[in-house]
Amino acid sequence: MSRVHDALRRAEQAGVIPPPVPRMNAEGMPGVAAVVDSGPDMTGLLEMVQEVPFRVATDSLLIDVTRPHEAPMEEFRMLRTRLNHMKSLQPIHSVVVTSASPAEGKSLSAANLALAQAHLAGNMTLLADFDFRRPIVHTLFGIDRTPGITDYLQGKIPLHQAMRRVAGTNLYLMPAGEAVINPLELLNLREVKQLIDRLPLLFNWMILDTPPLLFAADASLLSTLCHGTLLVVRIGHTTIDSVTRAMQSLCNNNVLGIVVNGARRGELYSKYTYYHSYYTPKEREVDEDADELRVDEEPPVDGE
Repeated sequence: MSRVHDALRRAEQAGVIPPPVPRMNAEGMPGVAAVVDSGPDMTGLLEMVQEVPFRVATDSLLIDVTRPHEAPMEEFRMLRTRLNHMKSLQPIHSVVVTSASPAEGKSLSAANLALAQAHLAGNMTLLADFDFRRPIVHTLFGIDRTPGITDYLQGKIPLHQAMRRVAGTNLYLMPAGEAVINPLELLNLREVKQLIDRLPLLFNWMILDTPPLLFAADASLLSTLCHGTLLVVRIGHTTIDSVTRAMQSLCNNNVLGIVVNGARRGELYSKYTYYHSYYTPKEREVDEDADELRVDEEPPVDGE
């Protein structure tokens, strides 16, 4: 064991994320054992990542960063600004995005926050799908689910193969990978902590989409490994009781804030339509009624 510890120490000093190799853990499921005598150097890792075109499903409800005056984009820019301000006061690089229950919009919120962060020049952002039970990030961005995180953790691929870079952006994606029988056991491996600790060396922001708090312990575990947690609630869907129980289920009290999803146009968005239709040049003006319909109450897109 001393040789392994010495090798891990040398890898830590060299800034290397080792590729794992398969083994069987105590529960009899495929696990990993760190191999530290080879592997990609952190500085060259991103150069090996496959680039994929920016293609999203027409019904994905992802924000359009090329149209910054639309109301959804404005809201996520505001969320981005608040998080970046928090980061200036304390070290925040990794954030868990979760919800109390399914169908509250956590995956869409995580994806849109990642898009908004990556829109800033030089703001390298990683969106990682740690919802191994019902992943959706690969569907939102039109990429393959595998290879991904679970494939890396099981020692089947090197780290760079678990990532994709969205062409023309600062956004990197880590899809969930192949389905596993026991996601929580896989998340308890020490390599998960190593991954979350070291990837912020490459990225300004690491955003993790996770399962709902009241339906699995995954998000609570991952929140202990990250700098903060964002809780997504949906107007007319999330109850006060479920929010209370979700907060109580967290092992760490590191909640950065609550993201309110599913607002109706009359509750929130009409101010943007009025303001930007008045101050936007004529060639960029759009029909107000059509704009309002686009930002009206949106159906949840989570895979749960």
